[in-house]
Amino acid sequence: MPFILHPCLKKDCIALGKLELCHVLLMNDSQFPWIILVPDRENITEIYQLPESEQQLLAQESSWVSQKMAEHYQADKMNIAALGNLVPQLHIHHIVRYTTDKLWPAPIWGVLPAQAYTEKEVQKIVPEIQNILEL
Repeated sequence: MPFILHPCLKKDCIALGKLELCHVLLMNDSQFPWIILVPDRENITEIYQLPESEQQLLAQESSWVSQKMAEHYQADKMNIAALGNLVPQLHIHHIVRYTTDKLWPAPIWGVLPAQAYTEKEVQKIVPEIQNILEL
């Protein structure tokens, strides 16, 4: 069965490219640099459902994305999470956080409504992150 991105992720994100295992998405919320990794596997909701070799690859890709985003955006902290309460398809959030952001030190989920990137901002940030992540 071919990979199909969950409709909520498709609606809420901008596709940036693909790593060896994961599709790379930009959350369409200009308040935080926010990348989502989605393994290119159908019907997976939990990391343990992946074969061990793909679990390791997912961890490597997640760590690499976190490092690249943290370095480029000079993050104070990277928030990394796989919640899946609303979107069951396995996806890993990588969110750049600053001690000066609106919600620090609280989690960001469900607090502020998303502020979509403008078309001009999309034209700037998409190639910037594709370059950072070598996509």
